[in-house]
Amino acid sequence: MSLMLPSESPSARSVVGVADDVFAALRGDAGRLPRATSVVLVVIDGLGAIGLRAHAGHARALTAQMSKRDVATSVFPSTTASALTSILTGAWPGEHGLMGYRVVDPDRGILVNQLTGWESEGLDPATWQMVPTVFERAAANGHGAFAVGLAAYAQSGFTRATLRGAVFSAEASAADRVLSAYTLAEQNPGSLVYCYLPEVDKAGHKHGMASAEWLAALEDVDAALAVRVPSGIGVLVTSDHGMIDVPERRQIVLDESHLDGIRHVGGEPRMIHAYLERPADAEAVIARWRSDLEGLADIASRDEAIAAGLFGPRIADAAAARVGDLLVIPRGNGAVYDGTAADQRGRGMVGQHGGLTPEERQVPLVGLGAFAR
Repeated sequence: MSLMLPSESPSARSVVGVADDVFAALRGDAGRLPRATSVVLVVIDGLGAIGLRAHAGHARALTAQMSKRDVATSVFPSTTASALTSILTGAWPGEHGLMGYRVVDPDRGILVNQLTGWESEGLDPATWQMVPTVFERAAANGHGAFAVGLAAYAQSGFTRATLRGAVFSAEASAADRVLSAYTLAEQNPGSLVYCYLPEVDKAGHKHGMASAEWLAALEDVDAALAVRVPSGIGVLVTSDHGMIDVPERRQIVLDESHLDGIRHVGGEPRMIHAYLERPADAEAVIARWRSDLEGLADIASRDEAIAAGLFGPRIADAAAARVGDLLVIPRGNGAVYDGTAADQRGRGMVGQHGGLTPEERQVPLVGLGAFAR
């Protein structure tokens, strides 16, 4: 097998542990975080630790509180559907079941989008996401549970799968979302409040991290987090994943000859789930793809990926059945596209994620307020 996980320190923190950290802080247990009256968990979608440090001048409030140790490792795939769910459940993708951006529903044999396709593709938020959320756990232990985000997300299937148990409120701007979260935490002692900031991710996808739009989004989020945290409130700022820019010359487009024997191409350009017409042919197809993409991408079978622990140390049978027969992970800043697909809009996306690079998987984990060092 040509695919191996990057080496990581045994002491490296994972976003999977964030849920347990905030619960310990609410209970006053000895742990990574000090005791707090209430906790606000802020997720800046798409902001990697490497990208943040490289643009520290545009995020002075946040980076002023960030030491070299204030980082965590995201899960694989390093994409919102998988990683944000891991933060909000404290479970690995192999446990909660969201194994990437698009996967096959094994019961129906159709490709489903785990971020935006819940309603149109018939996914049940109560069962497809297979573990309790951090908010359900909070409520069961007598803590208030709140979430602050954009109005457009209030009733989405992904929200109902990952924010189960939270009272949702909507605010339009990043600054208003942060202030609302702080107010909820202050007015409801002992509560857990989640605040979602997607602006950086959206700007990165559309314009890239080298753009004025991305820098403006980073500055806007940083300004929102520069306000005073109410006394006794612990704030933990993290992200689901980082991002890299994919130039047009690094787009790898697969034609019909490459896709012979492939029934569905799922995942996303930085981490493809490929599903075979005949799974019995997996060995031959994998050998062909390794030859076709030699030096450009790592290829692994489903069994190899699971054995390597890519989806976490444990994997439920239902989650394993959603994984592609083979996985394709581009090296460097490349991206792989299905050239025969009718919808090619994804090829205009500049900033991307999903793979194994440090830029995609290292995220900030910064304490403010009662959690400041």
